[in-house]
Amino acid sequence: MNKKYITPTGISGKSIKELRQTLGMTQKEFAEFCAVSKPTVERWEMGDKEVTGPINLISQLVILHPEIADELKLPKKEYPLRMYYYYKDTICTVMDIDEAKRLIRIKNYAKNIMFRAFGVNETPSFEDYEEFIESRCFPRTRDKMKIMLEGLGIPFYDPILIVEKTGGRMAEDDFWIKIER
Repeated sequence: MNKKYITPTGISGKSIKELRQTLGMTQKEFAEFCAVSKPTVERWEMGDKEVTGPINLISQLVILHPEIADELKLPKKEYPLRMYYYYKDTICTVMDIDEAKRLIRIKNYAKNIMFRAFGVNETPSFEDYEEFIESRCFPRTRDKMKIMLEGLGIPFYDPILIVEKTGGRMAEDDFWIKIER
C-alpha cells in the first residue's frame, strides 16, 4: 500500500488525552475543538482500542501546528453586539461592537484578505464598520425601498435591522452575517 499522507491510521486513547492536556483543554473544550460530544472524548480516552477517523488528522495538525487552537479560539465577548461574518459555512471575521460608545474590535480567521470583513484593515474604525454594514444592505436610494422595508417589518432604514432580517446576504455572493446580542 502506497500512502500519500503521513496521517496516522489510528491514535490511542492515552495519546488523545496527552494531546488534550498539552493544549490545556478540558474534555468539554476538546470536544468542542474537535466538533464531537464530550462523551465521545471520554470514550476515546478510556478505550483500549486505537481510535480512527478525523481525530487522526486533527492530532497530526495539532502536533505540526500547536498554535492552531489559539488561532481558532473565539475572543471573549466584551461588547454588547457580536457579529460573525461568514463565507458559506466558514467564519471569516468576528466583530464585537459597542454602538453606544462607537467601538469595534475584530478577529480575522481567514488568511485570504478577500474573505475578511475589512480586507487588510486589522483595526477598523466605527465609521468603517458602519460603511461595511450598510454595504451588506440594499441601497438607501433603492426604488420602492419603503415597500421592501415594509416586507421586512422594519419601520425605517436601519442597516443593523436589515442585516438581522436578511443575514446581510447579497444576491451576487456567498457571504452572510449572524448577529448575537
